[in-house]
Amino acid sequence: MVETSSHHKKLVLRSATLSRLLLLTLIILFRTLLSPYDTSAPLNPPCLSTPTATTTTTTLQNAVVWDSVYFLRIAQCGYEYEQSFAFLPLLPLSISPFSFQPALLLLSAYLINNLAFILAALYFHKLSLTVLKDPQLALRASILFCFNPASVFYSSIYSESLYALLTFGGMYHFVSGGNDLAVVLFALSGSARSNGVLNAGYICFQTMHRAYHAAFHNNRVTLALQILIVGVLCSACIFAPFLAFQAYGYYNLCVGRSHDEIRPWCKARIPLLYNYIQSHYWGVGFLRYFQLKELPNFLLASPILSLALCSIVHYAKSRPRTFFSLGFLTAMDEKSCGVVFLADDISRTKVADNVEKSSVRVEERLNLRRRKNVIEGELDTANVTAVRAGYLSASVLPFVLHLGFMACTAFFVMHVQVATRFLSASPPLYWFASYIMTCPAKYFRWGYLIWAYFIAYILLGSLLFSNFYPFT
Repeated sequence: MVETSSHHKKLVLRSATLSRLLLLTLIILFRTLLSPYDTSAPLNPPCLSTPTATTTTTTLQNAVVWDSVYFLRIAQCGYEYEQSFAFLPLLPLSISPFSFQPALLLLSAYLINNLAFILAALYFHKLSLTVLKDPQLALRASILFCFNPASVFYSSIYSESLYALLTFGGMYHFVSGGNDLAVVLFALSGSARSNGVLNAGYICFQTMHRAYHAAFHNNRVTLALQILIVGVLCSACIFAPFLAFQAYGYYNLCVGRSHDEIRPWCKARIPLLYNYIQSHYWGVGFLRYFQLKELPNFLLASPILSLALCSIVHYAKSRPRTFFSLGFLTAMDEKSCGVVFLADDISRTKVADNVEKSSVRVEERLNLRRRKNVIEGELDTANVTAVRAGYLSASVLPFVLHLGFMACTAFFVMHVQVATRFLSASPPLYWFASYIMTCPAKYFRWGYLIWAYFIAYILLGSLLFSNFYPFT
């Protein structure tokens, strides 16, 4: 078992490395063969704060496209303009020590992001093993992630790689019982991408179950209140970096300005700079993208949204009581609050120690009862599948709920074409894809279709994105 795990880890490491080399090769190749749609990226005017700075037009800078321009500019010059505050600071801060030399800055950005992706793939494999408890399923899902349809962004100067590393790392430590480290990593993910704050949902999910179990099964109301307080504080810590960055923007753009200079968002009751920038400069808002002219972008996002919808619907149909009760009921005959997700989460905090021990006993009794029912032939087909299939385990529930919220946000609120990379760090997408590849023949053909979609978007993304054409 140890040898198998080590072998799988090496396969994931090899796949992640080869996929990055492939992407970088494709980017260089397509950039060399084709002329870019927009050639303004190499223009690099002096920083506003340092007028004497020299401009550079190196060959390497020709590879800087789309949001990469913003990230590099922020690393060199700081946040000069209002719209630049839409790009969170973790990536610029990571490469800013190399800002004295543009070529070195660019190389360090590529190196950091590609190394971060490789580490993210390894963390994803560990997470998949812990949650699915199926080595083959975890390996297949990890390789799918290595060649995911948003791969070009993970090998470019974007924040996706750092976000994936911190998110998968946080998820792994969360399900393994390391809540303190999980909170730190989730908080850092919120300083890489704004959707990192949504990782607080995992803490909220766990807190909800622990508090319910303590109050209604252990009859310990005081413990339940302690659990709720700890959960609120942990969630606040995850939000803290993002909110601190908003405060930084308010201080720089609002404080000390005259009434004529002050921006409209500064006068709001809750002055959120990020929301204003997204709405004012990019037209982000509920149903604002539902226009006939945007139909091609909906088609571009349809594969990833369809995969997300299928993964959620299949889980809900296979485990309806678990899904619609938010995990409080995991079987028809179960009287517990259904905290099987917490079975492997042996907390290191004293506050939740009793709750976790009880949760383990609940899970052990439930599995024993299920195995007995399977032997006696008394368990229906859906529940047999739920016991045997890793993707349909109750441990997957919070990840499916998180994906559902993200997918709805991408479809109804955001520029829908961004969904491909927005959802690319959602584990259920790869777990479900891996799962249906092991299903009977009538579903197996979907595995080929998924691989075809992933490969097509890798090629299409490398071609379009690297030459400044719209992609996602």
